[in-house]
Amino acid sequence: MQFTKMEGLGNDYVYINCFKEAVEEPEHIAIKVSDRHFGIGSDGLILIKPSKTADFCMDMYNADGSRSEMCGNGIRCVAKYVYDYGLTDKTAISVETLAGIKYLDLQIKDGKVEMVTVNMGAPELVPEKIPVKSTKDILVNEPIEACGNQYNMTCVSMGNPHCVVFVSDTQSFPLEETGPELENHAWFPNRINVEFVQVLDRKTVNMRVWERGTGETLACGTGACATAVACILNGLTEEEITVHLLGGDLLVRWDREENLVYMTGPAKVVFDGEIELD
Repeated sequence: MQFTKMEGLGNDYVYINCFKEAVEEPEHIAIKVSDRHFGIGSDGLILIKPSKTADFCMDMYNADGSRSEMCGNGIRCVAKYVYDYGLTDKTAISVETLAGIKYLDLQIKDGKVEMVTVNMGAPELVPEKIPVKSTKDILVNEPIEACGNQYNMTCVSMGNPHCVVFVSDTQSFPLEETGPELENHAWFPNRINVEFVQVLDRKTVNMRVWERGTGETLACGTGACATAVACILNGLTEEEITVHLLGGDLLVRWDREENLVYMTGPAKVVFDGEIELD
């Protein structure tokens, strides 16, 4: 099976062109290819498919084989793949995901996609739709306990669920202990992605992310969007911020008048290859 490994700020996935390849049991393939010792090594598997409702369809699986609704870094790489590999010549495309159709604008340099802006849609703040087990109308600065400590969370869905926690220092924070406990907390029936955020100023934050089904990754596009929304809801930043992640920077803007979140960042090809599947 032919594949392309791509990354957005170090958030890396194995991409399969399903216009050419037939993929059976993608859950098992995701586990195999994601293994960094015995496989290709990635945060998961993304299938690029035909769509009846958009230009393309993105079907995503985490490293543990579980299915995910959306990935901001992943969808930017989908845009780069379909343009660079000649599946389209359009610089504005639509991509079907489990979180709905997303609209992307491609920035071209020397005939290749360099940067992509994604209209990520409206943030979902109603707890039962995120989902979070709560009877409140919205969860902003809500206390939650993990690892014997109390934190304050703001919950947002950007097509997939996020719990944003503000901390004083992301670098020294015990993410490997707290992340999995919050991911699997009883409040979250579908588990959750957790962002640990340090506000530097009104336009800049640091973020580390614990992704459900994968663990810590170098970046998370939907998480950066959820972080921007959480920062604004808590009165901590302006409506457009730069999010510093371990893998690089994303520019995120929540247009509150339109109630739409826009994310801009890079996408890169790591290598092409072929793998034999058992």
